[in-house]
Amino acid sequence: MIDKHALIDPKAELNSDVQIGAYSIIGANVQIAAGTWIGPHVVVKGPTRIGRDNKIYQFASIGEDPQDKKYAGEPNTWLEIGKRNEIREYCTLNRGTVQGGGITRIGNDNWIMAYCHIAHDCTVGNQTVLANGTTLGGHIKIEDYAILGGFTLIHQFCRIGKHSFAGGGSVITQDVLPFVTVSGNRAKAYTINKEGLKRRNFSSETIQALHDAYKIIYRNQLTIEQAIEALKELSEKYTEVRDMLTFLQQSERGIVR
Repeated sequence: MIDKHALIDPKAELNSDVQIGAYSIIGANVQIAAGTWIGPHVVVKGPTRIGRDNKIYQFASIGEDPQDKKYAGEPNTWLEIGKRNEIREYCTLNRGTVQGGGITRIGNDNWIMAYCHIAHDCTVGNQTVLANGTTLGGHIKIEDYAILGGFTLIHQFCRIGKHSFAGGGSVITQDVLPFVTVSGNRAKAYTINKEGLKRRNFSSETIQALHDAYKIIYRNQLTIEQAIEALKELSEKYTEVRDMLTFLQQSERGIVR
C-alpha cells in the first residue's frame, strides 16, 4: 500500500490500509486514518491529522509552516483534515499559528480543486467547493455548502456564509451573507443563490422568504441597523432567515453589498 519510493518518517502514524504513492514524503507527527489515498509527489508535514477516506493528489503540500511573519517555529500548531475530502493537484494547506488558535481545520466532504491555497488558521466547513485557484488568506471561515468559483480571492479574517456562491474571479474583502450570490472585483451581491438552494431541496416557500430577506437588506435602501430590525419578524417564521440575521448581527468586517 506504500510505494517503495515513498519516504515515511518513523514518527508518522498511518493506518494499515493507507495508500502512499511514489516519491511522496510523510513527516513526523502526521496521523493518517483508514481509507485515505495519497498520490505521488505529495509532501505532508506535521503536526497534521488526516481523517478517513480522503484523496490527495500529486504535488500537493499539506501541513507546511504558516506563511505568517509572526510564526516563530512553534511546534504545536496543527492542520486537521476531516473525512472524504478530495484535494487536487498543487494545493497548499498550511498549519495554524499560536496567535490564531493553533489550528487550520478542514471539515468533511469538501472538493478542493487544483492550485487552491488555504492559509493559516482558516476553517472550512463541510460540503464546500473551492474551484481551481481559489485563495484564502489567514483566519478565514468558510461555512457549509459554500461554493467559490475559480480564482476567487478572499481577504484575511473574512467569513463566507453557508450556501453562498461566489462567481469566478471574485475578490472578496468583506463577509458574504449565507444564501447570497456575489461576484466581481470587488465583489458585489447580486441575488440569493436560488439554483443552489433548489438543488439542495429547499422549499419554494423558504426560497421566497430568503428572497424577501435579501430585498430588505439590499434593495430597500436601509442601513444595516434598520435592516436588522426589519428582518426580525420574518426570522421568527423561517430558520434560514434567522441564520442570515444572526450572521449579519455578528459580522465584524461588514458584508459585501
